[in-house]
Amino acid sequence: MPCYIDDHQSLEATLRYNIHSNITAIFILIAGVGWIWLSKAFPDDLSVDGKIAPRAGFLAPDFSLLDRDSNQITLSELRGRPVIINLWASWCIPCREEMPALEQVHQAYKDQGLIVLAVNATNQDNQQAAIRFSNNLGLTFPILFDTQGSVSQAYRLQSLPTTYFVDQNGIIQEVVVGGPMAEALLRVRVEALLEDAHP
Repeated sequence: MPCYIDDHQSLEATLRYNIHSNITAIFILIAGVGWIWLSKAFPDDLSVDGKIAPRAGFLAPDFSLLDRDSNQITLSELRGRPVIINLWASWCIPCREEMPALEQVHQAYKDQGLIVLAVNATNQDNQQAAIRFSNNLGLTFPILFDTQGSVSQAYRLQSLPTTYFVDQNGIIQEVVVGGPMAEALLRVRVEALLEDAHP
């Protein structure tokens, strides 16, 4: 014999279930928003490991790396001159696309004291591929090899390319994450650095 359920009881049970489900959903939503708020990290300030990333107004972390001729270049020894530090890899398409603009800027401003340092993230790249790429483009500024990833760590590298515009006192004036940067934009930033260097 079939068991019949009273329509009124069925409707009541459905309403109770829907109210309970909605309350649970609202609670989960509030808890989720609260968790996001409490654990949020601002990309301009923090890296993936939660440490403060170098940014405008901060001293650029010092480093010593070898170039393709095995000459050691130390950032702090370049004080007194504005420096562009470009972190890149040969497999990175935006990195490759902005290298000609960096070369043009290097050629245009090197006599005014500008130094361009292209720091290859060699721990994520192939040194021979980086050398071939720089030779094919005829790059004349120093290509440095971060074989152990120490510069990537010190600069809290999150994205390639990342470019730091450092003034003559070693202070970062601007950080540009991503690319490729147009030559015109590079020139504007470099002229601001040079203006600060020679007011």
